[in-house]
Amino acid sequence: MTRDNLLVEVKNHVGTLTFNRPEKRNSLTPDMLIRMHLALEEWSKGSEVRCVVVTGGRGRAFSSGYDITAIPTDIAPEMEELLKSANPIELALHSLENFPYPTLAAWNGFCFGAALNLSVCCDIRVSADDAKFGMPPAKLGLVYHAEGFRQFVDAVGMSVTRELFMTAGTYTARQAREMGVVSHLYPRETFQEEVERFAASIAGNAPLSLKGAKTILNMLARQTGLTAEQKALAEQLQAESFASEDLKEGQLAFIEKRSPVFQGI
Repeated sequence: MTRDNLLVEVKNHVGTLTFNRPEKRNSLTPDMLIRMHLALEEWSKGSEVRCVVVTGGRGRAFSSGYDITAIPTDIAPEMEELLKSANPIELALHSLENFPYPTLAAWNGFCFGAALNLSVCCDIRVSADDAKFGMPPAKLGLVYHAEGFRQFVDAVGMSVTRELFMTAGTYTARQAREMGVVSHLYPRETFQEEVERFAASIAGNAPLSLKGAKTILNMLARQTGLTAEQKALAEQLQAESFASEDLKEGQLAFIEKRSPVFQGI
């Protein structure tokens, strides 16, 4: 019997999305991201879910990032049409960022790459006190997509975004708190209970107030954006990185667990 890689639950106005792929360190597959998008889209149609929690369960991994080896399966015809204009990551990021009520990323363990991008699309982030996180594209020879950069800047500011992407380093939960990436640290032993308590305190507030605050704050966060010309340049830079020898070297070095030797070509 195939295990469900994304657990979806609604209880007391809190909708919980739990990554459930522990043998792969909760790496994100297209199926998981599409199902996340569909759940959020369904919840957004009403007011039953007034706070969303995204977590990796009780293990040591929130998520290691996107699983580039996974391919979508059992995609409904309507989703095939939707995927022509947006990939699964973009769908999940957009639906999280634009969910009408508060969203909470709860790092039960390490959080890297696309999972960190998902996290910054949430309104609030909290972490177990022994978690680690990072954004590794520079170590892999990739130029990240412009919309992702915008989401990081909106959530954690320009200075922190620059550091995360330019160092491609691994940071501790305490550093995440000091940098403002997460707002609370909880002991691992009581993490689940603390997250449940925190989510319940949000969901217990007035729905119209929560929805109004989310809408206005999102509008304020998007006062600036890239022009069409700037977006085209960003896409060109990203495409050049995908076609580079450095990307091949970065991927090979990752597999071989060694430091890459980049040539800038």
